[in-house]
Amino acid sequence: MSLKVTFFQRKPFEFQFSIETLFHALRKSLPADIEQKVSISKYESKGLWKRLYNVWEASRKQGEINHVTGDVNYLAIGLKKYKTILTIHDCGFMRHPSALARWLLKWFWLKLPVQASEMVTVISETTKADLLTYVNCDPAKIRVIPDFISEAFQPAPKQFNQSKPVILQVGVKPNKNVERLVEALQGIDCHLEIIGKPWPKTLEALEKKQISYHWQANLTEEEVVEKYKECDMLAFVSTLEGFGMPIIEAHTIERPVVTSNLSSMPEVAGEAACLVDPYDVSSIRQGVLKVIEEETYRTSLIEKGRENRKRFAKEKIAEQYYQLYQEIYANHRKNKDRLIKV
Repeated sequence: MSLKVTFFQRKPFEFQFSIETLFHALRKSLPADIEQKVSISKYESKGLWKRLYNVWEASRKQGEINHVTGDVNYLAIGLKKYKTILTIHDCGFMRHPSALARWLLKWFWLKLPVQASEMVTVISETTKADLLTYVNCDPAKIRVIPDFISEAFQPAPKQFNQSKPVILQVGVKPNKNVERLVEALQGIDCHLEIIGKPWPKTLEALEKKQISYHWQANLTEEEVVEKYKECDMLAFVSTLEGFGMPIIEAHTIERPVVTSNLSSMPEVAGEAACLVDPYDVSSIRQGVLKVIEEETYRTSLIEKGRENRKRFAKEKIAEQYYQLYQEIYANHRKNKDRLIKV
């Protein structure tokens, strides 16, 4: 007997496909007894009326199990609670500068959707702890199921260029902390490769600190993979991350990683990265230099990365979701049978 699961996805804005790519790959790894249906919202998540329509539309497309896959959390409000799973990737939007926006996001992206769901999945223990500061629910209702590595990322060993290493920076949003990284790199003979279009003040800092750099934006997944292959190391010293996928991507390509000692990054990196204080420029600099100058240490990070990436294999993550779908359906059937007997 097959179990019908409907995956509810946002209509993404241009170049916004990370969640969609993730769950497309996940669905391919689910067992054959899961009958899959994908419901994409008619409208982008923008404005009151379009969002209300998206909720109404979702309410008419429910399956035996509903899975709201992220970013359109409010869709859960229109679904039947006993068969709805909500995935929350992070709570970073709660740092919005507007108090009114934070209030609306708290209620319609967190509190009400969590109340309307039978189970919530998050991608890290850090995100779970963050979520519990905004919602009042049994922690057991929130299950950690991490992201997984795309099959596009495969091991590609490379001789480390110690004389002038290429350092990869993924992302340019304020939490990515690029300007402190730039300051830390001043005087180090290296080349900084940036994925994303840097902010004007970041470009100004790069020029002022005389850092060799290059940036590209709107890359395909294949182009991103090439950037990892071409680099010698990853610097990912964010101040906030719901997960920190670049860490695992670098581990898979077999590149050493310097990352932050806070938020979700130590959880994701394990012992396979050089952890630094992202608010301390000298700490970032010392971490980068340690990886560049100490071959034995650098090699140990790569070896530990090979082990760490096994935790995030797609098949392992798909199995966790499969078991969750079975659990939700079994609990519903058990409760339904109990009511019939009464």
